[in-house]
Amino acid sequence: MEIAIALVALTVGVCVVAAACDRFGWPTPLVLVVVGAVVALVPAVPEVTLGPELVLNGLLPPLLYAATAQTSLVDFTRNKTATLLLSVVLVVFTTLTVGWATAWLLPGVALAACVALGAVVAPPDAVAATAIGRRVGLPRRVATMLEEESLLNDASALIALAAATSALTTELSPWHIGGEFLLAVAGALAVGAVVAAVLVVVRRRIHDPVLDTALSFVAPYLAFLPAEAVHASGVLAVVTTGLAMAHFSPKVQTAASRVAETLNWRTVAFLLENAVFLLIGLQFPLLLRGAADSGFSGGRVLAFCLTVLVATIAARFVFVFGAAGVFRAIPRLRPKAWSFGVSFLLSWAGMRGVVTLAAAQLIPEGTPGRDVLLLAAFTVVVGTLLVQGLTLPAVVRRLGLPGPDPAEDALACAALGDAAAQAGTRRLDELLTGDEPRHVVMQLRGRSKARSHAAWERLGRPLSDVMTPSAVYSRLRQEMLTAERGVVVEARDRGTAAPDVLRKALSDIDFEEALLGRLEDLDPLDAERRLAPRHGGTCDHLRTAGTRDDATDRWGEPPVECAECVAAGVAWVHLRTCLACGYTGCCDSSELRHSRAHFTESAHPAMVSAEPGEAWRWCWVDEQLG
Repeated sequence: MEIAIALVALTVGVCVVAAACDRFGWPTPLVLVVVGAVVALVPAVPEVTLGPELVLNGLLPPLLYAATAQTSLVDFTRNKTATLLLSVVLVVFTTLTVGWATAWLLPGVALAACVALGAVVAPPDAVAATAIGRRVGLPRRVATMLEEESLLNDASALIALAAATSALTTELSPWHIGGEFLLAVAGALAVGAVVAAVLVVVRRRIHDPVLDTALSFVAPYLAFLPAEAVHASGVLAVVTTGLAMAHFSPKVQTAASRVAETLNWRTVAFLLENAVFLLIGLQFPLLLRGAADSGFSGGRVLAFCLTVLVATIAARFVFVFGAAGVFRAIPRLRPKAWSFGVSFLLSWAGMRGVVTLAAAQLIPEGTPGRDVLLLAAFTVVVGTLLVQGLTLPAVVRRLGLPGPDPAEDALACAALGDAAAQAGTRRLDELLTGDEPRHVVMQLRGRSKARSHAAWERLGRPLSDVMTPSAVYSRLRQEMLTAERGVVVEARDRGTAAPDVLRKALSDIDFEEALLGRLEDLDPLDAERRLAPRHGGTCDHLRTAGTRDDATDRWGEPPVECAECVAAGVAWVHLRTCLACGYTGCCDSSELRHSRAHFTESAHPAMVSAEPGEAWRWCWVDEQLG
């Protein structure tokens, strides 16, 4: 019963705090740590010991697997140099730096134990950095590097920690440590690849979304446990399997399985990621009492913990800026060199997390100064979360690095969706035999075009008197579905239909309404989030067509209405201007599509958005965005 109560309290606490943070814009990881520390001081609350087995063997595999689902294998491979530098070389550098500082401050502690502490505090936790950074628009390049770094740095740190703890009891040569490292890496890659290959074969034959999702829940452990059994890195095996499964998922899983798995894993990741920060705070009184009984004075313990915190932060700064300098000094690597702003942000976004606290428990019992080392690890976790986490938004704003632009993302999504819709239409043309009902073919073409048009409509300006076709469809269909659900619920209340029939009918309505919910993002973007002018193009037509500014200089400001739509007595949605002659007509989402008709008649290849604040261009011939 006590375990059940604890789990319920933990889940409710996470949900309440996360909801409050979302409501008031607070950084969730920081608040959870503080709440955990405060709750732990309440006398009625029992002590919570965060065992390494629970975190490293229980929580870490699914957390890493969930993170790999959001990682592109293509990007991961493209960024391999930066990822290996941050997740392997930086971990070793931090381990040695903090180990040296610890040995200098606590000369009575074994050197291997000092190095073990360095390995414990070496790996940052990208969950904290990205959770805070998302609220302030952390640049996508930095967020990607942090996330990819976090996939491997835990493995590097745990391997270094295993070597250091082994050195406490046995004599190890550098060759032996290097051999163990290579074995751990090679074994993990092999196990992860084999598990991924088996899962690909199995999941290709599973068409039940529930069964497929259930299999995904055990996938991280299928990779982790065998790897650990052969003394390889279970963490690296999980990452290998997760990256492979995320890459092959669109080819081996059904659409229903992917949707179900995504939704379920979002829930699992939310609970685990936030629960670990609450658990970190709950450790505070226990670690404080242990350090008080260590025999060291309070002032010396405080000075030591703060020095370890400073050394951990400084080591990352020295390494990142040093690596950036080396990149700039080598001509072949110069294009990949990080700017000052990126280097500073990468250095500052090095918050530590639950892996650091759990790994500290692996330092053997009886090691001189162990309690002080554990408190130092806790200080690094809490100190980086509070100092760096609280100031990260201000640092991002001060550096002036641009975060992800929702308008630019929408523009890229619209272009990609347009290409996908055209591919679908071409495939439809290949399949048609001429015997299909005409209205069915028209409906198929219409659905493909509607999805493409909806994406383009998201780029438009808000009009008080005209709603986009997608917005009109969504609003009216929502009302229709509400009425339909009312009839089904009434039948349920009267008992006039079987439960299975009712569930099926409600499921169909809910599924369609869930799809309509995606159209909420199709509302026009605010002016301050629009695209800035983007000069240059991706094809010859766009490179020679000029920009919106050029069109304005030649023909003046574009009209605010489609003259031909006005003459025909119909409404238009958005306006596009021809860069060759200045003609302005309505977009493809409009009923008469005058801009496309103008291209068909004139063969002028390039147009630009005529909406205020927009400067994106489109080549009709090459179907390229610029």
